[in-house]
Amino acid sequence: MRTSRRSDVAPFIVMDVMEAARREEESGRHIIHMEVGQPGTGAPQKAVEALTEAMDAGSLGYTVALGLPELRQRIAQLYLDWYGVEVSPERVVVTAGSSAAFQLAFISLFDAGDKVAIGDPGYPSYRNILKALDIEVVDVETTLGARFQPTVADLAAVSDLAGLLVASPANPTGTMLGKEELEALVRYCERNDMAFVSDEIYHGIEYGKKAVTALEISDDVYVINSFSKYFSMTGWRIGWMIVPEDHVRHLERLMQNLFICAPHASQIAALAALDAPEELEGNLALYEKNRELLLKELPGAGFDKIAPPDGAFYIYADVSDLTDDSVELAKQILIEAGVAVTPGLDFDPKRGNTTLRFSYARSTEDIVEGVRRLKNWMADRKKAP
Repeated sequence: MRTSRRSDVAPFIVMDVMEAARREEESGRHIIHMEVGQPGTGAPQKAVEALTEAMDAGSLGYTVALGLPELRQRIAQLYLDWYGVEVSPERVVVTAGSSAAFQLAFISLFDAGDKVAIGDPGYPSYRNILKALDIEVVDVETTLGARFQPTVADLAAVSDLAGLLVASPANPTGTMLGKEELEALVRYCERNDMAFVSDEIYHGIEYGKKAVTALEISDDVYVINSFSKYFSMTGWRIGWMIVPEDHVRHLERLMQNLFICAPHASQIAALAALDAPEELEGNLALYEKNRELLLKELPGAGFDKIAPPDGAFYIYADVSDLTDDSVELAKQILIEAGVAVTPGLDFDPKRGNTTLRFSYARSTEDIVEGVRRLKNWMADRKKAP
C-alpha cells in the first residue's frame, strides 16, 4: 500500500537505543540506562493516591476538551507561585503530554510550507513533527559561545520565517536562556510577525538559578510544559499549554477533533502532583547530586569536552577525538560497557556525529556504576592495539 511523503520522518534514535538495551537485558545482561530522559522516580505518592480514590469512586470518562477546570486553575496558580506571573485559567490547555501540545501548536500557528526555526542541537521530535505537517524546518546551528541557544543574529540571517521554537532548559545540553536573551528573541519575533513557541518542559529542574518563562516577557507566546520531567510522570502522558486568549477557541476545536481530551486518569493524578513539593524537591536534589558526580567523573572517563548544564538532567559531550560516528560509538559502549547512551546525531543531523548525550535522571547508584563501567571501557580501549 502507498505511504505519504510526510510520514517519511527520521527515527527517534534514543528509542532505538532503548530497544537495543532491552534486547541486551533480555539476554541476561545488566544495562545502566543513561540514554533516556526519564526520571528513575515514579509519580508522586499523592498522585497515585488521588487516582486510586477516583477509580474507587466510579468510572472515568471524557473530560471537556481543554481539561478539568480545577487542573487548569491549579496550573495557572503555579505560574504565580513560581514566577509571580498572573495567568488566566482560561488560557490553559491540558494536553496528552507535551508531544500533543507541540502538534497542536504547530497546526494552530503554521501552514504547510511555512518556515520555522529551531536550534541545533535540539529535541529531534520538533523537526520530525514539523516535517510530518509539511512545515519547513530551518536549522539554526547554535554555538558553545551562545550556550547552544539561538540568537537574534541567527534569525536575522534567514528570510521569511513564520516562527521560532526555543527550549530553556534545553535538551540535550541543559543550557538556559537568561531573561535578557529570551526577551531579545521574543521582541524580534513580535517585530517580524513571527510566532514564538517556548518549550519549558524542564522548568523546575534548575541548578543555581530559576528558569525564565516567556510569560514573564509577553502574553503573545505559546508556552508548552509537561508533567513528565519535574513531576516525574512520563508514562502518564499529560502536559499543558498556555496560549494567547484569542487562540484558546482554535486550540479547543483542534483538541476536540484530534484528541477529544487528555486522559482523565492522568489529569486527576496531575492535579494532586502539583501539591507534592517535598517529594519533587527530593527528586531535584537527586539530579543535582548526579550532575555534580558526572561533571567530576566524566572527564576521567575520557569525556571532558562538555558544557555544564544549567538545568534538565543531561550532559552533552564532544567526542570528536574518539569518533566521527556517534551512532556506532554508542553501540560499542552499549555492547562492550553495558551502558546505554544517546548518539548526538539524534539532536543535530549535521554535527551530531561527534557528540553523545548522557542522562543522569536515574538513581545515584546507577550513575556511579555507569561511570565505573565507562572508565573501564575507556582504559581497555586505550590498551587495544
